[in-house]
Amino acid sequence: MSKRKKLAVIGAGLMGHGIAQIFAVHGHPVSLMDIEDTVLSGAVESIRANLALMAQKGIGSQDRIEPAIQRIRTTTDLAEAVSHAQFVVEAVLENLDLKQDVFKDLDALCPPDTILATNTSVISITEIAKKSTHRGRIVGTHFWNPPYLIPLVEVIRGDETDQEAVDRTFDLLQKVGKHPVRVHKDTPGFVGNRLQHTLWREAISIVAHGIADAATVDECIRYGFGLRLPALGPLENADMVGTDLTLAIHDYILKYLESSPNPSPLLKAKVDQGKLGFKSGEGFQKWSAEDAQKSRKALVEYLLEVTRKL
Repeated sequence: MSKRKKLAVIGAGLMGHGIAQIFAVHGHPVSLMDIEDTVLSGAVESIRANLALMAQKGIGSQDRIEPAIQRIRTTTDLAEAVSHAQFVVEAVLENLDLKQDVFKDLDALCPPDTILATNTSVISITEIAKKSTHRGRIVGTHFWNPPYLIPLVEVIRGDETDQEAVDRTFDLLQKVGKHPVRVHKDTPGFVGNRLQHTLWREAISIVAHGIADAATVDECIRYGFGLRLPALGPLENADMVGTDLTLAIHDYILKYLESSPNPSPLLKAKVDQGKLGFKSGEGFQKWSAEDAQKSRKALVEYLLEVTRKL
């Protein structure tokens, strides 16, 4: 029997199959569960394609592809998926009721020492665990898309999560090559999405108020402060320029920044008009199918290059 922990991933969609890939590549047997056979078969082929593309870029090798695929077993049966699993990651739709029901079922099926992790990006871990009995082993693990290329995983402790569950999760993620960080307080959006959507709120506000168009907003980030973010985080930057200068700037600028607690009326209007971005051909900008595909490809190529250098 393999000495590697057996894992189960519940939900084989956009995030789930990428999470399964991470653990399978690092030698863990993985059960990948979804309610649709077609989703499962597509997930396996996506994993194979991901690994092939990575090998072409010098990340891993071709001969690791099939062994990784062979470590993944697919099923539509939840009980079968979690049988003997020591660590379970839920990656179903971002819906609180659904997640609560999934964890209630997982809690009943799995021994108390099995860690149950949720890949939610914004929902409270404490709320997700509400219908479960053994809440101490339920922890947040927010992977970022695509999970097999972006190193960060936020490990979030719910109000009732045991420290041991957090520590075991952190240790496992480190061993499979991820960059876990500890989030000490269970607050909506955790750390990464609170930062990301604060930026998005201001970006949308700038367009809504006619300060600049959408393309210009993106250019200011891509060709400006965005270039230094991988090497210089915002708080390190504040220390670099001095907290006194940061205070002086904030004392002037913060009152002019967007602070609404509600979604932008411009964003709501876009959705109401069916301007849904890539999927409809127009959002904040117009997108041909070719341009949308070019954008997606550019992102993957960039992340592959960054991953190759890590």
